[in-house]
Amino acid sequence: MRPVFRREKKRRREKTPRQKADSSILLLVYVTVALFLGLMGYVGHFLLVSREDVINNSYNARLDNFARTVERGKILSSNGSVLAVTEQTQDGSEIRSYPFGPVFSHVVGYSSRGKTGIEALGNFYLLTCHVNPLDQMGRALTGRKNPGDQIVTTLDVELQQAAWDALGDRNGAVAVMEPHTGRVLAMVSKPDFDPNAIGDQWDLIVSEQGQARLVNRVTQGLYPPGSAFKIVTLLEYIMEHPGDYDQYRFDCDGQFEYGDYTLGCYHKTAHGSQSLAQAFANSCNGAFASLGLELDKKAMGETAGRLLFNREQPLALAYSQSRFSMGEDAPGWEVLQTSIGQGLTQMTPMHCLMVTAAIANGGTLMNPYLIERVETVMGEPVKRFEPTVYGMLMEEDQARILTEMMAGVVEHGTGSAVKSDSYRAAGKTGSAQFETGRESHAWFTGFAPAENPRIAVTVMVEEGGSGGQAAAPVARRIFDLYLGREE
Repeated sequence: MRPVFRREKKRRREKTPRQKADSSILLLVYVTVALFLGLMGYVGHFLLVSREDVINNSYNARLDNFARTVERGKILSSNGSVLAVTEQTQDGSEIRSYPFGPVFSHVVGYSSRGKTGIEALGNFYLLTCHVNPLDQMGRALTGRKNPGDQIVTTLDVELQQAAWDALGDRNGAVAVMEPHTGRVLAMVSKPDFDPNAIGDQWDLIVSEQGQARLVNRVTQGLYPPGSAFKIVTLLEYIMEHPGDYDQYRFDCDGQFEYGDYTLGCYHKTAHGSQSLAQAFANSCNGAFASLGLELDKKAMGETAGRLLFNREQPLALAYSQSRFSMGEDAPGWEVLQTSIGQGLTQMTPMHCLMVTAAIANGGTLMNPYLIERVETVMGEPVKRFEPTVYGMLMEEDQARILTEMMAGVVEHGTGSAVKSDSYRAAGKTGSAQFETGRESHAWFTGFAPAENPRIAVTVMVEEGGSGGQAAAPVARRIFDLYLGREE
């Protein structure tokens, strides 16, 4: 009886053709409902989150339709100075005017021959009108364009002009930010261009060999960071030696030998016996090469990643991704080069500024932003942008230790050009070799006041030589101006 019982039980489990059809229909209903809900979710996400990004995309042809009915709005500095405005010519056509010429060329950008900078970032807002609907209707009936909304940026005209003047005729980059908010106060890149003449000079600009004037070196320029990278190496050493990092000693005779490889300090200076703080203040290559050999390579790579190397960065403008390539199987010579910011390591000035700002802000990086608010042509508020947190790049205690070490660089080290009687600054210099027979790139990155940071600055001067001599004075000028206004 048991075999018969099993066969009967099996037959009872089999579905009839009608049941199979019902199951298929039910499955189709479930799939259809799921697809419908997914579509509704996508549409909702587009309307609430991604609408502006999609419409603002340079490949979106709808933007041309916006421009036919809306006059492109103004771009203003934080204090209301006009950085970009649409003007009417005698023949009735429109031209985009930039009152400050090349001073804001990269950060504000241009809106002909494509769009760059804030002109691209705020394109949707500039071509949107929020004035009274009746006024809009009246203008439409008479064939006139409606005035586009205007953008108030975070940019400070005085700081931007000071940075532009201080860089002079040298190529490089200067970036300034509030570490506790992420507000970008200034962004200068040289060589620059005059956005008022971009149409007439386009062919000349793009044909220049080796100039790359249209490249924003602040966000897109990749350079070996040189000794500015010792901040990263120092952080890793502190993380691996939390209880005894201050016990480190090194005797520098001007050069460090490892097998057949010899690494010299700047100008082969012999620093003598040094603590970790002294080695950092003196930017001693031998000391940092020595402690670099002690570090865990895998952990070093993880720290570099946490500090935004080889990762997407929280920047709205076009940027290049900084590179850290030392792997767990890296040979000794590569470790030596990497630990002092040479070799294959490359970094943008903006990335360097973000790491510096995170240190100044107790380890927390705020998302950098350039647009403060959007308002109508009458100054009525449309949208406001508030500071937002990116995340913790390091622990607060680690940031505090780095701050004191960086203050030592200014007080009795290579950054003495920034030392002031009016405030206490913290920073790090760098001189990065990049090609035999050519002068080193000069770096300075820092913030002030050290005990309550309100401004962070990164300066990179191409082929400037010494960071303490070429880059630090530029930062000093910005610190003096910004902090002097607060007194």
